[in-house]
This record gives sequence, C-alpha cells and structure tokens, in this order.
Amino acid sequence: MKIATIIIRTLIGLLLLFASISYFFHLMPEPESTGNFKAFNVGLVAATYIMPMAKTVELLCGLSFVAGKYVTLANILIMPITINILFINFFLAPEGLPIAALLFLGNVFLIYRYWDNYKSVFTA
Repeated sequence: MKIATIIIRTLIGLLLLFASISYFFHLMPEPESTGNFKAFNVGLVAATYIMPMAKTVELLCGLSFVAGKYVTLANILIMPITINILFINFFLAPEGLPIAALLFLGNVFLIYRYWDNYKSVFTA
C-alpha cells in the first residue's frame, strides 16, 4: 500500500505541476470552448486573480506531492480546486471528466492514507 501511495502521490503531483507550469509559461494553446463552458471561462478570466491563485496553489501542492513533504496540508488546499475541476468537467466539459475523476479519486485515496494526520482537524 505504501508503494501505491507514493505512485499516486507522485502522479497527482506531476499532473498538477504540468497544469500549473503550462499555464504560467503558456506551453499549450488554450483549448477552444463553446456554449456555457466558454461563458464560464470568460467569467474566470474577467476575475483576474482567480486563475493565477488557483494555478499557484496547484504549483505548490504539486511540489509538495512530488517531494512528499506537507502532503496533508497540500491535500487540504487542493481538494476544493479538485472538486471544482470535477464539477466543471461534469457539467460543462464532459470530455475531460475521466482525468478529473481520477484526480479526485487520487486525492480521496491520499486523504484515506494520511487519515491519522486529519483526526485532529475533526476534533471538537
């Protein structure tokens, strides 16, 4: 189980690093979007701070996952972004749903594996 944790943590970290570095250095062209997804993207771009903030969190969490340090904190920080990625792909862009679902399931798996670190968060 420890090897599976390392593999999943590293794969998620590399995916987050790739997505954030591609965004900051414009390594990949913007995908064409239509309909409601295009309107949603226009809204995200109009709120000038949201995408850079989300991509910065992705970068920091990706570094944390790859390095294996502060994984518990990185899971807490990246989970809202992961849920949003999942919902955006579920409702607006279903072609990206498999990767979004795998990212979400990987985060849930990591939370399960590091559950002892989260016990104090849920103590009243």
